[in-house]
Amino acid sequence: MRDLIKMVVVLTAICGTSGLVLSYVNEATKAPREYQLLKFVKGPSLKVVLPEGYDNDPITDKIQVKLGTDEKGQPILKDVFPAKKDGKIVAFAYDATASGYHGPVSLMIGFAPDGTLTGVSVMTHSETPGLGARITEPAFTRQFAKLKGLDQVKLSTQGGRIDAVSGATISSTAAVTAVQEAIKLFPKIKEEVL
Repeated sequence: MRDLIKMVVVLTAICGTSGLVLSYVNEATKAPREYQLLKFVKGPSLKVVLPEGYDNDPITDKIQVKLGTDEKGQPILKDVFPAKKDGKIVAFAYDATASGYHGPVSLMIGFAPDGTLTGVSVMTHSETPGLGARITEPAFTRQFAKLKGLDQVKLSTQGGRIDAVSGATISSTAAVTAVQEAIKLFPKIKEEVL
């Protein structure tokens, strides 16, 4: 019986110590892991959507903007990545998501301070390869650059300036919808960032 109690005490001490060590390591590496995730998932899209010539690291200088609260009263936060030149913000980018044919389509959208789009890049999607996935191609995403306002960011069939990918209207509409959602958030984000 004593051996059983001794074994339980030793195993409890080992498990407790292991839990504390893992908790400490998790907390100590949280910031570097978050930075790496942003750098390798959002970083390539940021390079595409932000204009050249900025002299900071938008990922390190990210700003969290509170957009309100959800139905549970929790704050809704949006990460905004500013591009600075000599300490002044020349552009900023943030992500938006819309529903595509096979699931969510997540885009990074860049803005100049006046609201003009500096670029759009598809970060993640699950659209059909060779068809809906063509929304990631520069021939589609370049159409958004230098557009301003909801009236311009529509599919050409709806009176806008964006030509849909042939055979992928739902995917194209998802990309346009995500950009439109980002444009709707622009005034609030601009107020907080600038």
